Amino acid sequence: MFNLLSAYAVETAEPIVKWTTIAIVAALFVAGIVLLFTKKELFTKLFKPALLCLVLYAAVVGILMLSLEIAKHYDPQYLEDNWVNKDIVNYVFIPGLVTVITILVAAVSLFIISKKKPEILKTSNLVGGLVIAASIIATIVTTAIFYSRNINGDGYYTGEYGQLNNANLYISAAALVVGLFAIAYFSDRKSSLKFDSRSIAFAGITIALSFALSYIRLFKLPQGGSVTFASLVPIMLFAYIYGSKKGIIVGFFYGLLQAIQDPFIIHPAQFLLDYPIAFAFIGLAGCLKNVTLLPKFPQVKFVLSALIASIGRFIAHVLSGVFAFGAYAKDSGVENLFAYSTAYNSFVFVDIAIALVVGVLLLSSKSFARELTRFTKEKAEIASNGLYGEPVNETEAKTSTTTNETTNA
Repeated sequence: MFNLLSAYAVETAEPIVKWTTIAIVAALFVAGIVLLFTKKELFTKLFKPALLCLVLYAAVVGILMLSLEIAKHYDPQYLEDNWVNKDIVNYVFIPGLVTVITILVAAVSLFIISKKKPEILKTSNLVGGLVIAASIIATIVTTAIFYSRNINGDGYYTGEYGQLNNANLYISAAALVVGLFAIAYFSDRKSSLKFDSRSIAFAGITIALSFALSYIRLFKLPQGGSVTFASLVPIMLFAYIYGSKKGIIVGFFYGLLQAIQDPFIIHPAQFLLDYPIAFAFIGLAGCLKNVTLLPKFPQVKFVLSALIASIGRFIAHVLSGVFAFGAYAKDSGVENLFAYSTAYNSFVFVDIAIALVVGVLLLSSKSFARELTRFTKEKAEIASNGLYGEPVNETEAKTSTTTNETTNA
């Protein structure tokens, strides 16, 4: 047993979580294959309970590992051993943690209000949105203070050697945000940004699953970034079901959790590029869902959407590397910053390739698709063949139902 009070408890726990999760997933996969070909009725009956148990396990693992991660970054011994500036705790880590908690509290509060006081939900949404926005802005401001006090002018990241470019970092972040919202808007015009109780619940489940799976790292890079075991699949499937608008919000929130899990922050705009913006792009995994081509092949549309999402994430990481981490290119003897950053961040496509394989396998399973649509209760999508056809909005679904009833009459 490891000491939960140790600064390095999370490092001790990580391989245990990794191999336990792999063992559980492998056991469920093998059992599922055997039952599918021997006792299909039993497979269908046990699919939902098994999925629920996996979700609960992921939630417990996610909470445990996040708690250990927080404890580690508050521990003076860890900060001293790893040459981490103590100011990062007060100016970056705590504000980021407060932002995550604020989003969680706002989501839970809006969920309760939607059930108890639906008449004030519109006002509550506005207030909640303003509070979250203020919290995010405050985090960026405090990160900027940390940068100005500890990074700017340090002679490594900044100056001629480091080539940290403030203007291009901010311009890159702003341009990617505009592009992100533009793609989400034009690819998902009919969907609303309103989160109902089911979508909030599903969002929480997908984030918990992704966060737990993110600790199953196949390999980790020295200056941040890692290849995981399909940790992005839950968020990608959420985006495919609920659309890009909701998807980028869930991805943004997951990016904040990644900043807490594996913080490598030297600049406010670099923080945005490498965490919230990069993972918000994963929310575009459903951007081609409503394309009329290939209506019976959701796997193809999912793959193409996911590739667009991964390219957006890759661009965010590359721009961060070029304009913030030029010092590491110099250390490696590489003069071309774009070449260095492109090569370093190519891990994104390995990560996404694993996620694509798992996502395609899941979407190819009719049992999985049936349980997924039943969980989300997307009646309009079911009416138009669900995940295996083109979705329609509620008005179209009602019109279709009315027409059929009139015809039958």
